[in-house]
Amino acid sequence: MEETIMNVYPMEAYEASAEYIKNRVSENRQWQAPFACIILGSGLGRMADMIENKTVIPYKDIPNFPQSTAAGHKGNLIFGEIGGKNVVAMQGRFHYYEGYGMKQVTFPVRVMKMLGAGYLFVSNAAGGINYDYKVGDLMIIRDHINLMPNPLVGRNDERFGPRFPDMTRPYDLSLIRLAEEAAASLGHKVWKGVYIAGTGPSYETPSEYEFFRRAGADAVGMSTVPEVIVARHSGIPVFGMSVITNQAHHFAEDFVNDGDDVVRAADEAAGKMTSIFVEMLKRL
Repeated sequence: MEETIMNVYPMEAYEASAEYIKNRVSENRQWQAPFACIILGSGLGRMADMIENKTVIPYKDIPNFPQSTAAGHKGNLIFGEIGGKNVVAMQGRFHYYEGYGMKQVTFPVRVMKMLGAGYLFVSNAAGGINYDYKVGDLMIIRDHINLMPNPLVGRNDERFGPRFPDMTRPYDLSLIRLAEEAAASLGHKVWKGVYIAGTGPSYETPSEYEFFRRAGADAVGMSTVPEVIVARHSGIPVFGMSVITNQAHHFAEDFVNDGDDVVRAADEAAGKMTSIFVEMLKRL
């Protein structure tokens, strides 16, 4: 009989990646575990410019790391400091629609666990299903709906987490409150809503958008949820934010969803999101 599918790589694969990263960072500075890991989504890689005393490691150099192929994803791991805190930023993520399996999509999160990351901050570009959302708005993710394969399917490795992890609060309530306080202090309006994740890569139909809205979703995208599930499985507190890059509820006859427009809209709103993340890190 074929062996039960594993949802993780052998532990040696994570250890090899973590050890390589530690050695590369140690060439430039004394090694310290990252206070937080930040995953930067489509068009949001500019936050990496805020990192000081940085060490840039291309994904292609890291053993066992997949390669990012999506638009707006540069494919670098950046170590350094933001707001006086030691951080590691992923300048681009991996997607199921790129042809990767879930254990590849979530591989970096478990490497971050091996590196001792205390928090996971995730960001993404999303379509605004909620009628109130406009292009350029920011949405704190308070919960999600998963339409992708669950990354924990398969035989569980107890060294990372339990067989049946609780997902009652996938996004840390104290981090959500901190984000709201940080946004208010900066004068940035933020929404708080539910993110629904599909596989992509095709954009959704108008009827699907309406279906998702009636199901309770406020924004839709093609990422984030697998990493969040694996982070919570590993006991890492998570904060998530979406940049609304298109209105997924207003369709003129000549309307089309365009990937380049999404990246441009995300890039324009990245400054606001970055300032909130920096303020949060300062206050943590």
